[in-house]
Amino acid sequence: MLHLVKLAVGVRDLEHLRAIQAERAVTHPPLRHRTRQFPRRVEELRDGGSIFWVIGGMLTARQRLTDIIDDHREDGSACAALLLDPALVAVRPTPVRAFQGWRYLSAAAAPEDLTRAGASDAALPPALRRELAALCLI
Repeated sequence: MLHLVKLAVGVRDLEHLRAIQAERAVTHPPLRHRTRQFPRRVEELRDGGSIFWVIGGMLTARQRLTDIIDDHREDGSACAALLLDPALVAVRPTPVRAFQGWRYLSAAAAPEDLTRAGASDAALPPALRRELAALCLI
């Protein structure tokens, strides 16, 4: 199993990402994220992989990839569509350096879900959770 890491550009926090995706799921189904390049390791991604979202420099949430297909943008240019499960799962905040496009993430390197990490982490406000993670306190 393999995952992708993607920057959530222009997204303030997890709730903002939820709101954006809820609107897209209604106006442009199925829920997807379009990317210019088609992943070469698609079979590994289809085998239970997720997309991990970077918000504010931290891995913050993940979504299961349901499929990866060829697609076209509104201008007709070819792209890949990462079809997403609508459920966003908060993960233990993990600092990430800025990058362009997306990156592969091994299953072993993926941060654990907050539901598995402990209810105390999940109950923290997102800004406080980010600060504590940046200080390596959680």
